[in-house]
Formats: sequence, C-alpha cells, structure tokens
Amino acid sequence: MKKYLLILAAILLAAGTAALFFLKRTPEINYKTARVERGAIIAAVSATGNLSAVITVQVGTQVSGTIQKLYVDYNSRVKKGQPIAEIDPSLFRAAVEQADGNYRNAEANLMKARVTLADAERTMKRNNKLLADGIISQSDYDVAETAWQSAKTGIKAAAGSVVQTRGALMQARTNLNYSVIRSPVDGTVISRAVDVGQTVAASFQTPTLFTIAQDLTKMQIEVSVDEADISRITLGQPTSFNVDSYPEQSFKGKVVQIRSAPIITQNVVTYIVVVNVDNSDLKLKPGMTANVSIEVARRDNVLKLPPAALRFKPKTRESAAKGARPAQPEAGKGQRRDKGQRVYILKENKPVPVMVKTGISDAGSIELTGGGLKEGDEVIVEQVGGDAKKKSGGSPMGPRF
Repeated sequence: MKKYLLILAAILLAAGTAALFFLKRTPEINYKTARVERGAIIAAVSATGNLSAVITVQVGTQVSGTIQKLYVDYNSRVKKGQPIAEIDPSLFRAAVEQADGNYRNAEANLMKARVTLADAERTMKRNNKLLADGIISQSDYDVAETAWQSAKTGIKAAAGSVVQTRGALMQARTNLNYSVIRSPVDGTVISRAVDVGQTVAASFQTPTLFTIAQDLTKMQIEVSVDEADISRITLGQPTSFNVDSYPEQSFKGKVVQIRSAPIITQNVVTYIVVVNVDNSDLKLKPGMTANVSIEVARRDNVLKLPPAALRFKPKTRESAAKGARPAQPEAGKGQRRDKGQRVYILKENKPVPVMVKTGISDAGSIELTGGGLKEGDEVIVEQVGGDAKKKSGGSPMGPRF
C-alpha cells in the first residue's frame, strides 16, 4: 500500500512541477499585421433626415359648408385647375340670386335718378326764362334750382349703390366658384383630410383638405448636421443615402442649401442642410427616413493605413511592470492629422517604430501623406501572446497559486 502511495505522490509532484514550469514560461509573442495599400479615401459627415417633395401645396377652402362631392383620392394625379372636391352650392347660389336682384334694383334706381335729373333740369331752364320775363318770382326759381341740384346728388347716390351691389354680386359669385375646390398645381394627391358629408369651416384659419406634391420625381431631404461638422459642408457636395425600404440600394443626391438658422434641442445645436434627390423611378416616398452621408473630402490613388496601426503600442513584461505609455488618441473621423504619428513594423520579429504623417480618414482607412512607409509594407495592428492577454484583466505579477 505504501508503494502505491509513493508512486502516486511522485506522479503528483511531477505534474505540479510541470504545471508550474508551464505557467511561468513566457508565452510566445506574435503580431498581426496589415498591408499598406493604395486606393481612394472618402471623408464624410453622417446625418439623418426625412424625404419630402420639393414643392408641397396644402389645399384648403375659403368658404364654409358641407362636402358634397369628392373627385380625387390618395395618389390621384391632378392638373392645375382640375376640380378635386365640391361644397354644397345651394346657399351660395341663393346668395348670388339675392345679390343679383339688389344689383338690378340699384341699376333701376340709377335710371330713375337720371330721369328725375333731366326733369329737374328742364324745369329749371324753363323757370329761368319765366324769371327773366317777370312771370314767376325768384323764390319759385330757387325751388326749381334746388330740385335740380338734389337730382344731381341723387345720381351720385344711385351710382354708388350700383357699385356697392355690383361688388356684393361679384363676391357672391366668387364664393359660388370657391364652392368647387380646384387643384392649384399639377401634381399628386398625397393626403386627403375630408369625406363626403363632412362640414368644413373657413374661419380664422383655412382648413387643409388635401396635400398635393407637385413633382414626386424630384425630392429633397432636410438633414440635421451637428455644429461641429457644419463648417465642412459646402454647396454642391455629393451625397449618398439609403432608406429602410431598400437597405441594399444606395441613392445619390447633392447639397443645394445650407440654412443659417440654428435648431437648438436640449442644448444641442444643429443646422438644416437640404439635399436634392432624383426620384425618376418613384421608389422613394415622402416621409421616408434617410441615412445620409455627405462627402466632404476625397483622395484618389493614395496610400491607405488601417486605423488599428495608429492605436497599436507594443506591450512587454518590462513595459507592463513600469506602466506602458498610453496610446495617442485617434483624431476624429474625417479630420486631418498634420502632426507626426508612430506606427510599428516588424524587423527580425520585433516591433520597430516608424514615424508617419496622416491626412483624412473614412470608416476603414486613413490617408498616409508622409513618413517611412511605402505601398506593400506590413504594419502591426495587434499583439497576440506575451503580455497581450494581461490587458484584459490579468495581473502583471503572474497567476496566483
């Protein structure tokens, strides 16, 4: 029995010694590298917005009443001047008849006033001769002259009444015309807010009955750009965007307006940038959310450096014990980097620093503008083994037993 116990103790001692040696052994250090390549880099500003027609007209009514007929519905194509709805015209026709009667009566009164004036004028002339012959007295002549002047005043009053009633007649006819609601533009009906039998009231604010998009083949996106990026936006910059309805397709546009009025939401300042979009195939619809990328800088046929190369700093046991110098912060996406930065290449399986100068960047590459690298060089982007695992939480003093 003692023999077996001794053998087991020997085996356990050997296993413990081997495990201790294995754990204390310095792991082999390997490095992952990436190649410096040549290509295009596009710096962009990302923003979101909603699609809308370039010109959208809200159609209302200038008179009150009950909707009697509807001639169009959603997505109906309309022409300028085409009837799209009609309000019950009964009251408006009655108002026209009444105004027309008043106008005719005023015209008759004007004609009557003219006859009265002509009679008064004849009487005054006749009395003027009789006064000269001494047949009538001056007071009789004065009465005739007063009647003539009164008849002249009556002409002006009657003429004014004619103008007034004619205006009322024109207003009644206009209101009758307004009972038929017509499209002000050529376009497509994108919304309808009324049904037959519904009463609309045109009081202080004209109600919106229809919304008509003038031309859905030309659309625009109003995107909100952060104040930190607005200085990089200029007119004419190309844009690309996608919508949730077509996630695999990218659409093109162009910046046509940069509005100066700020929009402040919870102390965040943004500015509206308008992007024009061609929608000849009518795939895009008003209201769709667009994820827009505005191209602010572009470099073609330049050397490209992976961003991970700038973040990499070699970790050794000595540097871990002394405290490695923190990596330099990477500049913001698309920003220029004019100061020299350090990357590492492998020589004899050891990282060697190389100073480089960088320019603009996109999501996956940084422009290499100067330094000791050329196309095809391999730069270190990650350390595998050695003390690399300790960065994720291991103690620099080694494992505990």
